[in-house]
Amino acid sequence: MLNAAMRTNWGRLAVAVLGALIYALGINLFVAPLGLITGGLMGLCQLLRSVILMALGIQSMQFELAGVIMYAFNVPLLILAYRSMGKVFFRNTLICSTAYSLFASIVPVPAVPIVEDMLTGCLLGGVISGTGVGLTLTSGCCGGGVDLLGLYLAKRGAKMTVGRFNLFFNAALFVACWALYDLPTLIYSVLNTIFNAVSMDRAHRQSVTVQVLIFTKKDTQELGRYILENLHRGITRWEGRGVYTGEATHILCVCMNKYEIDDLREALHSIDPKAFFIVQEGVHVSTNFERRLS
Repeated sequence: MLNAAMRTNWGRLAVAVLGALIYALGINLFVAPLGLITGGLMGLCQLLRSVILMALGIQSMQFELAGVIMYAFNVPLLILAYRSMGKVFFRNTLICSTAYSLFASIVPVPAVPIVEDMLTGCLLGGVISGTGVGLTLTSGCCGGGVDLLGLYLAKRGAKMTVGRFNLFFNAALFVACWALYDLPTLIYSVLNTIFNAVSMDRAHRQSVTVQVLIFTKKDTQELGRYILENLHRGITRWEGRGVYTGEATHILCVCMNKYEIDDLREALHSIDPKAFFIVQEGVHVSTNFERRLS
């Protein structure tokens, strides 16, 4: 069912919004009741929420203020996405960041932790929230925040990967948290962030470069036009011959990322159902190859 939804643009967007809901459930039901801080922009917003509530002398609120603060931070980042990353990416990011902030605000935070053990709670919260983020990224969408800023820096050619930027940001965040939280809370918060990152990697079909070899006996003009005009990938073609049948075979070689395989499979089935292709993952491509981060 999930694979079927991922084959359409609106299906991917629906999966991304579902990922935002799962993320909010993990944070609000398991992490926030234990007083832990998660990483990324949400962690910064939780820190600011604590500072604001302490300054106002308020113990707790009926909704999660961090979700509202997160959306306020995302506004300038959304403007950045609109100006530099295209209208489609801006639309998807706007919807996803709104979903993240909305769910983070309306999913109730239990007054009493569902799981009282700190280690179990940060494990469950990290796994659930990381799975949600992974689904959003797998859908080719972005929930804004630190990920969006990292994507922008990478797109601008800065010597900074998205993962490295997240690492530096979280390191600075937890150093700042040291001033407000005790050492055990800080340690469990770091563990929660680690669990989150591991689960996100497991759920996210990352932007892995793959080499695709397509074997077809039909004329390659229509298939080649689809790859060039829709996937915007270069193609190398050569002629082969079946050893058993002696029939001529067209062989197309394309390098793309893992997100694009489903689109190619659907088009290939429509154009030539008898064709088959081989996918080799993790190939190293350099020079004239566009690495699409989302």
